[in-house]
Amino acid sequence: MIMCAATSSSNSNPFSFALRGLRDREGGDCGSYYSIPDLGDQRIDKLPYTIRVLLESAVRNCDEFQITKEDVEKIMGWEKTSLEQVEIPFKPSRVILQDFTGVPVLVDFASMRDAMLELGGNPDKINPMVPADLVIDHSVTANVVRSQNAIQANMELEFERNKERFAFLKWGSSAFHNMLIIPPGSGIVHQVNLEYLARVVFNRDGLLYPDSVLGTDSHTTMINGLGVVGWGVGGIDAEAAMLGQPMSMVLPGVVGFKLHGTLRDGVTATDLVLTVTQMLRKHGVVGKFVEFYGRGMEELALADRTTIANMAPEYGATVGFFLVDHITLEYLKMTGREDETVSTIEAYLRANKMFVDYNEPKIEPTYSSYIELDLGDVEPCISGPKRPHDRVTLKDMKTDWHACLENKIGFKSLNMGLLS
Repeated sequence: MIMCAATSSSNSNPFSFALRGLRDREGGDCGSYYSIPDLGDQRIDKLPYTIRVLLESAVRNCDEFQITKEDVEKIMGWEKTSLEQVEIPFKPSRVILQDFTGVPVLVDFASMRDAMLELGGNPDKINPMVPADLVIDHSVTANVVRSQNAIQANMELEFERNKERFAFLKWGSSAFHNMLIIPPGSGIVHQVNLEYLARVVFNRDGLLYPDSVLGTDSHTTMINGLGVVGWGVGGIDAEAAMLGQPMSMVLPGVVGFKLHGTLRDGVTATDLVLTVTQMLRKHGVVGKFVEFYGRGMEELALADRTTIANMAPEYGATVGFFLVDHITLEYLKMTGREDETVSTIEAYLRANKMFVDYNEPKIEPTYSSYIELDLGDVEPCISGPKRPHDRVTLKDMKTDWHACLENKIGFKSLNMGLLS
């Protein structure tokens, strides 16, 4: 069954023939979606999963104006076009803001409402065109410490100092549609994004599509660990996306990072992420997507995945993406998502070939380049003294520390340049 909302939105879409109804395992109606396999192009089976998300967005939003059939063809021909540095438009599913960048955006929207009122129009029509979430988490200062009431005392000071700004935000939370404002004290933006805001699959008026996000924080990439394509942008880019403008981006190369084996006892996620960061910086991934895959994924808890994804700015990639699998679904249930919602997410991703089941045969995507890591080779390590990618194994720590003492002033030096 195809939902009415989806049908009406496809009137000018040349790919409306790919609109399909989706049913769950019990035969219940889940909604409708644009079926990527129904485009009937064999190249799709070899596309990296991140590129499939870009493709679905282009197909769903194709209007022959902002996004054209030629743009869709560029993405489907990714294996060749990614080498040519072609540009494509991308419309994210949502935008996430923190308060330092979110307040100016809200001011701009309020100003647009004033302008609409002066022109004799209805100011209530000025709203974000894509869902926007604003998490207030950059205002707290720890003035009170080592006290049982430290949290409460710091919160009271935070509200006192930011009273005017918070009053404006509270007004915005009720004035604007399609915008959710998370109040102070709820947690940091990335934690709230993972545990509460992320949809993995959107269900908007009966139309299903992959979650993707642009955020005004460089570490928005943490959400990649949940199988959501997202990265950090500037405030102007985020505001443009909220106004319905597609983001122009170079079709990226995708580095396939294959994981196998298991971590040894005593090896932590920090050891793993420092190893991965060093490998990716050596490989060179600036401006590229990194996609982690392989049977080793089964051994990584979602917390470990998000730790690696969060380091994307350090190893230089635009995203460090982990495919959606049963571990992702278990995390969604653990963080309070309804069973019906999780079931719909799985059904949609399976139907659109964006889900990984390690017990089923699958076609391995083609990547621009490949890296491989046996998790059993990861050793306990530390980083520094100054840069996160200066990884040193614990067994070599003493030797490295003495070398840093004797080195001339630089990155691998503990010498503070003090005169004797």
